[in-house]
Amino acid sequence: MSVRPLDIDPSLCFIAGAWVSALSGQTLALSNPSDGSTLCEIARAQADDVDAAVHAAQNALDGPWGRATAAQRGRVLFRIGQLVQENADELARLEAIDVGKPLTQARADVAALARYMEFYGGAADKVHGQTIPYLEGYTVYTLREPHGVTGHIIPWNYPMQIIGRSVGAALAMGNACVLKPAEEACLTALAFAEIARRAGLPDGALNVIPGLGAEAGAALASHKGVQHVSFTGSVGVGKLIQKAAGENVVPVTLELGGKSPQVVFDDADLEAALPFLVNAGIQNAGQTCSASSRILVQREIYDRVTQLMAERYNALRAGPALNDLDLGPLVSRRQQEIVHGFLEKGSDLDIAGEGQIAGDAPQSGAYVTPTLFAGVSASHPLAQDEIFGPVQVITPFDDEDEAVAIANGTDYGLVASCWTENGGRQMRMARALRAGQVFLNNYGAGGGVELPFGGTGLSGHGREKGFEALYGFSTLKTVAAKHGR
Repeated sequence: MSVRPLDIDPSLCFIAGAWVSALSGQTLALSNPSDGSTLCEIARAQADDVDAAVHAAQNALDGPWGRATAAQRGRVLFRIGQLVQENADELARLEAIDVGKPLTQARADVAALARYMEFYGGAADKVHGQTIPYLEGYTVYTLREPHGVTGHIIPWNYPMQIIGRSVGAALAMGNACVLKPAEEACLTALAFAEIARRAGLPDGALNVIPGLGAEAGAALASHKGVQHVSFTGSVGVGKLIQKAAGENVVPVTLELGGKSPQVVFDDADLEAALPFLVNAGIQNAGQTCSASSRILVQREIYDRVTQLMAERYNALRAGPALNDLDLGPLVSRRQQEIVHGFLEKGSDLDIAGEGQIAGDAPQSGAYVTPTLFAGVSASHPLAQDEIFGPVQVITPFDDEDEAVAIANGTDYGLVASCWTENGGRQMRMARALRAGQVFLNNYGAGGGVELPFGGTGLSGHGREKGFEALYGFSTLKTVAAKHGR
């Protein structure tokens, strides 16, 4: 199977507008999660490569990218978005085989990446400062300026989408970026670099350095030339990233996952809710930070909701990514082992529904049977810990107060949803639920490029998407001019 995205060599890094080997000459094998075969070799960038990429980014800031107007930056991002759309089929195929997600989901990710480029291209010249009334004889105003060199360490589950919301916003504000994609899935990150080059992004404004997190990622987070770090991934690694960046006293945006609930009251429109209740949990085989892994149902309708969800689960099929079934494999055998470990913790629970692994799915692939557990207590590990697999639990509650207590009863706070036709309850729940995003009678709002996204607690801090991301990728300067009367 060919995996040469847009005629580039995936075993290379992209630094200063050129495709170069890692200085050590070392590479890593990239596996196909659908069958366990080796897709290709990717570069194993290390500290010296990170240093070269950071210097290339700084040179871009000192050169044409730093001198570009906001409107000029926006035009480049628009062109990138157009080229993403023109190469949509190739990008979707790469994302599918690399991550293991069904083609339909991969195509949605391509569309999201293009939309991010359009949004931030249009927003680049619309981030304004303010004038502040002050003492007589003064004019005071504020400026939004780029941090400088920004480091972006992204995960393997949604490479294109996270490039869009992170790198897209940073470039729009005039930063120069060094991107470290996950070693498990980096092909579309490399393809994006080539697209950006063809769109006219100046050399060094974007650099891509594949490699191991403990090597390239750690070197990027701790590099003294990096002025802002954006990280999406696990809580444990996020703490290490924040500590490393803290040594240089630079800001960090962390998005670290969640244990997101959907709360279903007895007056909910179940016909409208049901697709969201299931799909939000099994999308991308459950490997989604904002996955709805907990379903809280008022006791009066608990049996009915459990039955309806079980019927949908029993019809789910998992198989090779290019077969475009309901689910693909998990990203790796390691992730498969982690999820199987969680399933063992639920061996004493009631399995309400189970999907199937397609008969033609290779045994060497990283497949997990989608599983729905019912009657799960709020304190059970499956209701407390992020599983990152196609596993959901249903927990009953009696009243609004108990629903809030259960929903807020984990260390995470990324996304929550409430299903009810009671307008007053909607407003109360929106305020009471501890999450960075709360959805009323929906979940996810179609991706929501424009909607600020981020969490509380172990879900992290800082906001991505929308204009909030632009503010996060900039620093505020106050200018006070004394000119007299």
